[in-house]
Amino acid sequence: GSYLAWSQGHRIVKLVPWAQCLNNFLLHGTKNGSNAVSTRLPRQSSESSQKNKPCEHIIDCGDIVWSLAFGSSVPEKQSRCVNIEWHRFKFGQDQLLLATGLNNGRIKIWDVYTGKLLLNLMDHTEVVRDLTFAPDGSLILVSASRDKTLRVWDLKDDGNMMKVLRGHPNWVYGCAFSPDSSILCSVGASKAVVAAILV
Repeated sequence: GSYLAWSQGHRIVKLVPWAQCLNNFLLHGTKNGSNAVSTRLPRQSSESSQKNKPCEHIIDCGDIVWSLAFGSSVPEKQSRCVNIEWHRFKFGQDQLLLATGLNNGRIKIWDVYTGKLLLNLMDHTEVVRDLTFAPDGSLILVSASRDKTLRVWDLKDDGNMMKVLRGHPNWVYGCAFSPDSSILCSVGASKAVVAAILV
C-alpha cells in the first residue's frame, strides 16, 4: 500500500506504487538479474484493499507544488488502532492521504488510492514550504509557510485549522514532529530552530 510521490516543481504530482518502483529498480538498477528478489509489501487487510490494486496516478494541483506529505490514520508505531469517522467523507484505516503545499498558499488533500481531491485548505497568504503529519495517526497536519507562520490542521474535523503558530521573524522553511507527536520543531530563514509543545 505504499506510494512514492514526486513533483518536478510545477503543478503536476505523480503518485507511483512503491512496489512498482522497486520492480523497476530491480529490473533496471542491478547488473545481475539473478540478484533480483521478488518483493511484496504488506498492506492493511480489508475488502477494499483486495479489490483495489495500487495504481499510478497523475494529479494536477492547479498551482506550483512546493511540498508533499503522506498521512494515514494508522499510527507509525502501530501501538493502537484508530478508527475515524469523517464529517464530509468516510475515512477508513486503509486509506492513505497526500497533502500538497502550493505556491498560492493553499493545501490540497488527496486520496492516494483514487487520486481524488478530498479537501482544499486555505489560510496561508504565501507559499506553503513544508508539510508534516503527526506520526501518531491523529491526522493532525502542520504547514510551514513564507507568511512566517505554521498552521495546525485537524483533518479528522473536516480540515479545520486548530492553531496558528507565530515566532519566526522570516519565512518558515521546514517543520517536523517528535516521534510521540508531542513536540513540533520548525526552522526558518533566520536560521533559528523553534520548538512548540502541542497538547
